[in-house]
Amino acid sequence: MTSDPDYAPNDGQPDDGQPEENAETRSADANAEKIAALEDEVAALNDRILRLAAELENTRRRADREKQDASRYAIASFARDLVNVADIFDRALQTLPPDPAEASPETLSGFAAGVRMTERSLIAALERHGVKKIDPKGEKFDPNLHQAVAQAPAAGVPAGHVAETAQTGFIIGDRVLRAAMVVVSTGEPANGAPNGAHVDTTA
Repeated sequence: MTSDPDYAPNDGQPDDGQPEENAETRSADANAEKIAALEDEVAALNDRILRLAAELENTRRRADREKQDASRYAIASFARDLVNVADIFDRALQTLPPDPAEASPETLSGFAAGVRMTERSLIAALERHGVKKIDPKGEKFDPNLHQAVAQAPAAGVPAGHVAETAQTGFIIGDRVLRAAMVVVSTGEPANGAPNGAHVDTTA
C-alpha cells in the first residue's frame, strides 16, 4: 500500500468547532425561549392577582355600602312604626278639652282607652323589631333578667319567685336592654302579717 506524504490520519476529532458551537447556540436559544415563556406566565399571574385584588376591594366596598343601607333602612322602618304610635297618641290627646279639668267622665274614659291603645301599639312596634317586654310576675327570680328591689312575703308565691313587678324590663334577642325591677317573695306571710309589700321605686 502506497503511503501519501500529504495524508494526515483522522484521530477521531472534528475538523473544527462548528458542530459544538451550533449545539450551544441551540441550547441557549431553547433556554431563552423557556425564560421568555416563564416571564409571560409571571406577567399573566401578576395581572390576575391585581384583578383579584381589585375585585376583592370592590366586594368589600359593596358590602360596606349594603351594611350601611341595611342599618339606615332598619332605623327608618323603626322610626316609621314609632310615627304611627305617635299618631295614635295624638288622637287620644285630641279627645281632651283645652282644660282637662273640664273633661267629662266619658271623655276621660275615652282618653284612657286611647292611652292603652297607644301602649299596645308601641309594644307591637317594639316586638316587630325584636324587642320584647319582660313582666316576670310569678316567675322564678333570674338575676340575668331581673333586678330585685326588695324582698317580701307573698301569699301564694313561692320563695325565690317574683311577687310583684315594679318596672317591666325589655330584651332584644338574647341581650337585656333593661332588667325588670321586681319584688322577690320570701314565702308565705306569717299569720296576721300583710300578704306583701308595696315598693316605691320612684325614690
